[in-house]
Amino acid sequence: MEEGKSIMTANKNSNHMEYEVEDIKKKIYTIRGKQVMLDSDVASLYKYETKNINKAMKRNIERFPEDFCFQLSSNEWNQMWFQNGTTSEIQNIKYRSEKYLPYAYTEQGVAMLSGVLKNETAIQVSINIIRAFIEMRKFLTSNRYVFERLTNVEYKLLEHDKKIEDLFNKFDKEDEVSQKLFFDGQIWDSYNLIVNIIKRAESKILIIDNYIDDSILEMLSKKKEGVEVVIITSNKSNILKLDIQKFNKEYPTLKVAKSDKFHDRFIIIDNKELYHCGASLKDLGKKCFGINRIDDDEYVESLKRKTEL
Repeated sequence: MEEGKSIMTANKNSNHMEYEVEDIKKKIYTIRGKQVMLDSDVASLYKYETKNINKAMKRNIERFPEDFCFQLSSNEWNQMWFQNGTTSEIQNIKYRSEKYLPYAYTEQGVAMLSGVLKNETAIQVSINIIRAFIEMRKFLTSNRYVFERLTNVEYKLLEHDKKIEDLFNKFDKEDEVSQKLFFDGQIWDSYNLIVNIIKRAESKILIIDNYIDDSILEMLSKKKEGVEVVIITSNKSNILKLDIQKFNKEYPTLKVAKSDKFHDRFIIIDNKELYHCGASLKDLGKKCFGINRIDDDEYVESLKRKTEL
């Protein structure tokens, strides 16, 4: 079809005109809180090439402030693609590079563009486009209560999700160790319990165990990233400096200090959770022993002071 030829002649009946408006409404999107049409859709309706539409706009840039026309950002375009990628218009321009991201024209921008192009087609088409914008506004206005209710439903669902999450967190907290007794042979169960205690740490793990060996490193590898570990042990322990160095290269930071102040085994998590272990961590599951949580802040503080070597 020739460039200046109108897509709608004066003798079209009202039903056909209504179809044109309905068809145009499908090309209107909401971006930055504004109803807009993409440059390729406007160009298609005006029977111009997209680049010529945008050239005309740029030649008259003073007539197109940002509330008339703006270029989409990469994030906006990607979001449009994910939300509307099944439409043919979006598919046709999905491969645009960042340099050629689409321009979006508001209702006022479309009206201004028709004046810049100055041909019969642009004038006639702009009438239908503006009618489509008007109908879209009427639709949004008349259904604003529906949209508000949908938004309220969404908020309520988010609140329910939060309550469910809090409930599961509560269950998790209620499942924390207060005391546990293990019998000979329960190697995995006791190992798994210690690992779960280690995973709870957000900033620091303090382990006091005179007979620690390199087997503790496997358990400590399960800790969260960035959690500092301090082990206080005696000269009788068999943990090797080379293994500590290798561990620190992958799971920093682990520090080992020697002391003869302690007899029992303790684990302190984040300077607030204190666990007493009846057996050395290297002997988990080999004999009957117990693990107890001590809920006493004074004991925690007192033990922390004792570890200040």
